[in-house]
Amino acid sequence: MGLEPSGQGWLQVAEFGIAFVLSSLIGLEREIRQKAAGLRTYTVVGVGAALFTLVSKYGFSDVLHSGTVSVDPSRVAAQIVSGLGFIGAGVIFVQRGSVQGLTTAATIWLTAAVGSAAAAGLPLLAALATASYFLVSYGVRPLAHRLAALRSVPAGFRITCLQRPRLLHDLLEQCEHAGFDVAELRTVSADGTTTEVVVSVLGRGDLGGLTVRFAEVPGVVACRRERPADE
Repeated sequence: MGLEPSGQGWLQVAEFGIAFVLSSLIGLEREIRQKAAGLRTYTVVGVGAALFTLVSKYGFSDVLHSGTVSVDPSRVAAQIVSGLGFIGAGVIFVQRGSVQGLTTAATIWLTAAVGSAAAAGLPLLAALATASYFLVSYGVRPLAHRLAALRSVPAGFRITCLQRPRLLHDLLEQCEHAGFDVAELRTVSADGTTTEVVVSVLGRGDLGGLTVRFAEVPGVVACRRERPADE
């Protein structure tokens, strides 16, 4: 079976095979991570996109006649992108105010692009896109975690204390010594003897240590950290 005018030759088989292998590699990585879509889903998406592209390139040779019928292969590629929107929407959901599944949807979209590129006779670009995916997954992910760890995280404290002069000044001083910036400091209630103060801080210091510092300030009766809703 050599190269045939019908488009069913070894070249097309090789393009389809490249799409299969690269799509399977992405799917295997997602399967190992136990994501919602795994090896079968990504492989099917990749080879499906490849088949549509091959059909668009070679599947209408028997009806093509010079000057009467013309075929634009790019139209099928555009419809592949549109059709994947339904699959992507199916894996995206919102849970407790956070969006889940965006990476899965984007990876499915990328896998289809890899399959299309392989079938379109662009194996180098298909391989480069696959390599880029693994670079992002295993190279950029640790860097993203490190950046997140360096990001200033707001934290709040609710402090009950006896009323006395310079109390707020002492609380601010403890924040400074612990390496935190004060974002907010306000009194929420007072009953003539005790005062309840809310302190919001920003920084990368030891929040537990700051809690101890607040508790050791003279006049502080109680101190507790107010945890964000997403913790």
